[in-house]
Amino acid sequence: MIGFNESTYESSIIELFENLGYSYIYGPDMERDLRDPLLESQLKNSLETINSELPSSAIQEAIYKLRNYESGSLVSKNEIFMDYLQNGIQVSYNDGGETKSTLVYLVDYNNPSLNSFIVANQWTYTDYETKRPDVVIFLNGLPVVVIELKSPKADSVTIEDAYQQIQNYKKSIESFFIYNAFCVISDQSQTKAGTITANFDRFMEWKTVDGNYEETRYADFTTLIKGMFTKGRFLDILQNFICFSKETDGDAKILAAYHQYFAVKKAVESTVKASSEGGDGRGGVFWHTQGSGKSLSMVFYAQLLQKELNSPTIVVITDRNDLDDQLFSQFSKCKDFLRQTPIQAEKRKLSDDEIKNGSKTVGLMNWLEGRNANGIIFTTMQKFEESDEPLSKRRNIIVMADEAHRSQYGFEEKVNAKTGKVTVGNARRVRDALPYATYIGFTGTPIELEDRNTLEVFGNYIDIYDMTQAVADGATRPIYYESRVIKLELDPDLIEKIDATYAKLAENANEVDIEKSKHELAHMDSVLGTPKVIHSLCTDIIDHYENYRQYEQTGKAMIVAYSRPIAVKIYEHIVNDLRPEWKNKVKIVMTGGNQDPVEWKELTGNKAYREGLAREFKDNDSEFKIAIVIDMWLTGFDVPSMSTMYVFKPMKGHNLMQAIARVNRVFKDKEGGLIVDYIGIASALKAAMKQYTDQDRKNYSNMDVSQTAYKKFQEKLIVCRELMHGFDYSEFMTTESDLKRANLITGGVNFLSDPSLSEIQEQFLTECYMMKQAFSLSKSIANAEERREEAYLETVRSVIIKIEKPGPISLKEINAQINELLKQSIQSDGVINLFTDVDKEFNLFNAAFMEEVAKMPEKNLSIELLKKLISEQVRLYKRTNVVKSQQFSEMLDRIVKSYLNGMLTNEEVIAELMKMAQDISDAHKAGNELGLSDEELAFYDALTKPEAIKDLYSNEELIAITKELTESLRASRTVDWEKKESARAGMRRMIKRLLKKHKYPPEGMEDAIQTVISQCEMWVDYEYSSEHASESVAKRAMTYFDAMSGKN
Repeated sequence: MIGFNESTYESSIIELFENLGYSYIYGPDMERDLRDPLLESQLKNSLETINSELPSSAIQEAIYKLRNYESGSLVSKNEIFMDYLQNGIQVSYNDGGETKSTLVYLVDYNNPSLNSFIVANQWTYTDYETKRPDVVIFLNGLPVVVIELKSPKADSVTIEDAYQQIQNYKKSIESFFIYNAFCVISDQSQTKAGTITANFDRFMEWKTVDGNYEETRYADFTTLIKGMFTKGRFLDILQNFICFSKETDGDAKILAAYHQYFAVKKAVESTVKASSEGGDGRGGVFWHTQGSGKSLSMVFYAQLLQKELNSPTIVVITDRNDLDDQLFSQFSKCKDFLRQTPIQAEKRKLSDDEIKNGSKTVGLMNWLEGRNANGIIFTTMQKFEESDEPLSKRRNIIVMADEAHRSQYGFEEKVNAKTGKVTVGNARRVRDALPYATYIGFTGTPIELEDRNTLEVFGNYIDIYDMTQAVADGATRPIYYESRVIKLELDPDLIEKIDATYAKLAENANEVDIEKSKHELAHMDSVLGTPKVIHSLCTDIIDHYENYRQYEQTGKAMIVAYSRPIAVKIYEHIVNDLRPEWKNKVKIVMTGGNQDPVEWKELTGNKAYREGLAREFKDNDSEFKIAIVIDMWLTGFDVPSMSTMYVFKPMKGHNLMQAIARVNRVFKDKEGGLIVDYIGIASALKAAMKQYTDQDRKNYSNMDVSQTAYKKFQEKLIVCRELMHGFDYSEFMTTESDLKRANLITGGVNFLSDPSLSEIQEQFLTECYMMKQAFSLSKSIANAEERREEAYLETVRSVIIKIEKPGPISLKEINAQINELLKQSIQSDGVINLFTDVDKEFNLFNAAFMEEVAKMPEKNLSIELLKKLISEQVRLYKRTNVVKSQQFSEMLDRIVKSYLNGMLTNEEVIAELMKMAQDISDAHKAGNELGLSDEELAFYDALTKPEAIKDLYSNEELIAITKELTESLRASRTVDWEKKESARAGMRRMIKRLLKKHKYPPEGMEDAIQTVISQCEMWVDYEYSSEHASESVAKRAMTYFDAMSGKN
């Protein structure tokens, strides 16, 4: 029976691609230059087919440009290549004495059949090192996709290892990735795609083949292959759904997620229909929940629309200046992809003097009048309120309204009964200003049930990607709610009055109501801003943050203040009175006004100052951890690591949902975002959720952390407690002795390390991790005993993982991590040392330390540590010494099997492991006594494997053969010996000739030579990889030196 391993999984992937019409190449069968990333003959043939009207000189120049890039980073070269791939290569050629310029296209996007699609596996490539990616997809001879697979069968290897492999490839075979569009990683249980700049958490699954979100829970590895690599869609993704965003910390290469791809395609189709003859100008509403990449979806939409509608003019409308800046910034970062530079309107219309003087100011009307097509301009709603004069009567204008439901109210006119003044709703103003344009609305929250205006302006939903789907896909994290209103001792009647008064400020209220409510809200400001309330609020926030949230991810949090004066009071009370050392940790973010007190000026600053604050807050390593805000940063501002929001401001509907979504972004192992309520927003949350989809209401209508995360934590705590049945750790919850705590931790690790409990240990690690995740959100409502018990169980889990995971172990690291864990949960001044003298050298060759480990009272733990140390040495031998690798592997395997089968007691297995450790140490010393290095000793071991050999040769002879063999190998090894059979055969002949000269092996022991050859192959392979790693460093250093000295 053939097992399903990485190799068979690879074969199934190849078969999938063949079924999609891709041609197949097996890498080792193809004679080629291993340093050439391109299939040049295929590339040349494809370019000649696609550009059949161009002379060969134009094709050759295009290939030359493809191969030659100016010095720069991998990302910068890849960005140039992606421009070539998506838009063609600009070349010049001579035609009858006349120089002509044209584009050479690398792909025919309109005719998939004219392109070459090849899937290749085991594709060896040499750059700084030699590597062999599992699967490569070649498009017209260009290696545009690398697929890295991991065995579905191996428990210890996961998709994250595949991601790490890609990161290593980017360094060791960098030039191969110049031509990479995106990468795919898979261990069969998960299959994800991402770009060369994407972190692991930004590699995403592609969960549908046809755009149907209903079936995404059944997605498997075939879904991504069929969903992304069907020829037509693959070309569409390459051309229209990969872009670079110019970020402050470097360019980010972005691949659209599946929900963005299908939604944008639907949106473009709907817009084309609405803008055509007979269309009603309503492109529809694009609802993708906050945090799922709506801004980038708008970029992809704008780019694709340019092609589908023959270069329309796009007007992007927001309802606030800060949102206008944020969205404009995102489009500007992607201007190369959009192939035009977005413009930001500064006023509705230039004055005659400004026009006469050639003012650089951008007027919306003037800009629209100055063109018949193309262009992307950003503006706010206020520009439409200043006049009734139409801005443009062109049909080829597309209006993209961000957060459409906030600004598009009111088609009808309203008359003030007292003044007789007629007011016109915003929806009517926008329509009158651009009467023949087509309108499409983008929103992160649903349209309210009673809101007919939004649908009247834009039409029905085009696509819905709700919270449930986004969380399931890993595009966002769930949000949890904790009420701490009672901590402020506010009058419940006051809270209800605030909520009712605040509701009067709804966007469609009349002016009288607005003025009245503003007056009442000013009164509320004086009530909520009293010194007693501010003190209660600040002390509780500090207590909650320090005890429960400062160690969550990067410790970033927001305080949403009721008003600007209250925001200043909160800031001043924290940094002046309660925590003076927090001046760099807490900052206030708000705009200034002409009527502000003078002392506020240094807090509000100017636009450049606030932009600096934004950059600092987004920096995960900065001291700035807590931002106090009122309105700014509550929409469109993303800090993925932020996981806590303290709310002291009544909000409702989409404003509330937009605000709390600041904490739902994906970041590493973040479980979710926590909203801490000090003003009573629970009822508003429930009301807002009524607008959401059925599955969202089912999953998220109750965000109360006490009913969700806390209950899950308690459930998992009980499970972990039951899994520890048989070991009494109850004293950990009551003792104040750090020594006792340390003993209970090592005792717990020892208990779960019993071989008879291996399945229970595995279950404990899984359940305890889930407990930890739920606890991260409910620390503040867990009682003291629960917090201590969680700290104990999580510490035991952490130690087990440290000991069990592959790789060298650092006891100092274990001690440091345990103390950090306990510091977060237990207010202890002591320091726990699970292992003493951690600064000693921790290895097999330190006899004193080995003896200390062997004498540990926790025998199971002692066994695990000894096994780990020996396994590490055996793992090293497997790379360098054939004989010792086999000898010690078999020995360790025999001991472990005997132990697991109950044939050896704990004391006996410790004695066996200590003896084995001594054998390894003795073997190491024997080499030194012979005057042999470790590598020479490996050859000596191979030569003397047959016991009788030493009876036939003197030790001096064997050492002479060893040294000559080592030197001959080092001198004659070819660069590509491991790739070409001829080189391998040549090495074997050289070894046999050398050994024959020394009359080795003796008659009747011919098999001995195979051991020597195997050792030589292993040594050359190990040396080769080590040498190329060194070459990589040297090559990079030389490149740097050349750049500094001005060499090309």
